[in-house]
Amino acid sequence: MRVLSRLRILVPAIAVALSALAVPASAQADTASAGVTSASTDVDVSCAAFTYHPDADWYFPSGTAKGLIWLQHGFVRSGANMADLANHYAAAGYVVFVPTLPSADIFGCTLQNIGNNKPFLNNVATLFSGADGSASALAASYRRAAAKVGRTGTSLPTSVLFSGHSAGGEAVEYVAERLRVTSPAAFARLKGLVLLDPVTSVIGKNSADSLAGLSTTSLPVRVIASPPYACNSNAAGTTVLRDAYPAAPFLGVELTTGSHVDSEGASSDGAASLACGTSQAKNITALQTLAVGWASDALSGTTTATYYPGGSYYQSLITAGTTETLAGNGS
Repeated sequence: MRVLSRLRILVPAIAVALSALAVPASAQADTASAGVTSASTDVDVSCAAFTYHPDADWYFPSGTAKGLIWLQHGFVRSGANMADLANHYAAAGYVVFVPTLPSADIFGCTLQNIGNNKPFLNNVATLFSGADGSASALAASYRRAAAKVGRTGTSLPTSVLFSGHSAGGEAVEYVAERLRVTSPAAFARLKGLVLLDPVTSVIGKNSADSLAGLSTTSLPVRVIASPPYACNSNAAGTTVLRDAYPAAPFLGVELTTGSHVDSEGASSDGAASLACGTSQAKNITALQTLAVGWASDALSGTTTATYYPGGSYYQSLITAGTTETLAGNGS
């Protein structure tokens, strides 16, 4: 299905409404919840002739980390809006990095491609470059956050997974493809993508071009989508993904009564509900359970049957009408 231009034009307007009550990243104080400890700092990212210092929230599991998850918010949202899901990822044993990347900038240093944001995202990719990322600005940000929560002396896990919501989904696709092309060692450390109702940019083909490259690899890519409507640009990002993997029998699920901001869970706000619909508890639970399950499998190289077609939890969602299976558009 082709995305209707008039629906794509609605997305920036809806995003502005979402921003009105978005929780600022600075409000994400150092906290501890269910064994998870978090700390806020910043991370250096170059753009144009400048070095930006966007806020970065870090979440630490109670024990030794089993991997690193980059969790990226959507357009005109903030890292604090992803706190609920970040806590779930961390509670499963992972260090979670949640930066607040710009949504508007005169130099094109933006999350969504509203001009030409490729140079900016290229620099975001350098955060994950190298064999283990130990010399990167990402590692420096990690060390500052770790010191805040008493984890001095620990280092970034070597296995990495990217998870992105809305425009953040497109961003993690692009960065993954950039690593594939420019940094094979870093790409080898990337174990998968978990996309959360991804949305493509109004300008350019960042998603389509990125997925064309990624589809030639064995990298697991999973999606949890809401039904097509204005808030997710008529499911533009999910459609591009299904086009890129036409023969795939399983790519993920659609939450049949889902909202575009289900991934924000308890970290969402009234603006999100007003613009995109109120998230239902059953959809938030399903999204968090599947996202964590799929991420854990990708990072550990396992397949936990209950989270996939035929498995008990997965089939319970199908039977209840909570989800439908998404496959490639040619399958």
